[in-house]
Amino acid sequence: MKDFLSFYKGRRVFVTGHTGFKGSWLCRILCGAGAEVYGFALPPASPSLYPLAGLGGVRSEFGDMRDAAALERAFCTARPEIVFHLAAQPLVRAGYAAPAYTYGTNVMGTVNILECARKYGGVCSFLNVTTDKVYREDSCGRGHREGDALGGPEPYANSKSCSDLIARCYAESFFAGGETRVSSARSGNAVGGGDFAPGRILPDCVRAAAAGEPVRVRNPQSVRPYQHVLEPLFAYLAIAAEQWENAAVAGEYNVGPDECISTAELAELFCRAWGDGARWVAQGEENAPRETEELRLDCAKLKRVFGWRPRWSAAEAVEKTVEWTKAWLRGGDIPACMDAQIAEYMRS
Repeated sequence: MKDFLSFYKGRRVFVTGHTGFKGSWLCRILCGAGAEVYGFALPPASPSLYPLAGLGGVRSEFGDMRDAAALERAFCTARPEIVFHLAAQPLVRAGYAAPAYTYGTNVMGTVNILECARKYGGVCSFLNVTTDKVYREDSCGRGHREGDALGGPEPYANSKSCSDLIARCYAESFFAGGETRVSSARSGNAVGGGDFAPGRILPDCVRAAAAGEPVRVRNPQSVRPYQHVLEPLFAYLAIAAEQWENAAVAGEYNVGPDECISTAELAELFCRAWGDGARWVAQGEENAPRETEELRLDCAKLKRVFGWRPRWSAAEAVEKTVEWTKAWLRGGDIPACMDAQIAEYMRS
């Protein structure tokens, strides 16, 4: 994949969800590339990567994606050329607990940001971030491909399926002339330093190990496309840059690793990397919400169009997560740690 970060120098970039886990890493990369970065999101939770990541150069507005007027004000201030739409209610379990909020944020939030691009213009490249969970479940025995039917089976997944369809609708209905190029990236499960979300396997591992407790794994047999957060982020950056120059590449892209592993395997990798006697145990839950047992992605299209390939194995992804977490626990320089990992990823 060609070096494209120089493309972002001096570009006006608008990131929704910039205070989240992925958004904070993306802003760190963009600021390092010399972009003018604007963000719109809810205030960061506590704990959160955002205040740790040294992002004072980001022009930040706090607001709810369901608030179209607030989003429009932030958008008009930024006057962006490029939009990365990451804002979402991103948790499966929260989707069950609060489906109306999940749909309001993930569906109408996508409509609201696309409406900004439609009404005010100026956006050449728009990247909508969805998930591997957008696909309808089947038993085809292979990784999902971009042409497979959408229709996630639970509220979070279904809301992101809707977001994906909305982005394609706007691309074909309002941006067919090509001035604004729209793509959606369907990413596998991202892991990395600074993810504090509840109910995700590696944050749960970190909390347990830091407390000296065994890691309790709910669904050890479930299989997921686990990847370090830098893998999808660099894919997003490549798609947005390339479609600016070539409208023909705009479309839908899967972003995931070559090999998927089980949650048990991921927990084992974590325990080895953490050391200090860390261990995991299987611990099921009664009345647990339904989750898909196996998710795999076929990323041949992304590789063919952009020359992209995964760079870090699952073991390396876990090692980098542990490296970041131990730096944080000892009060280390988090921006420097992030920059070092970004530079190492780019060299790999």
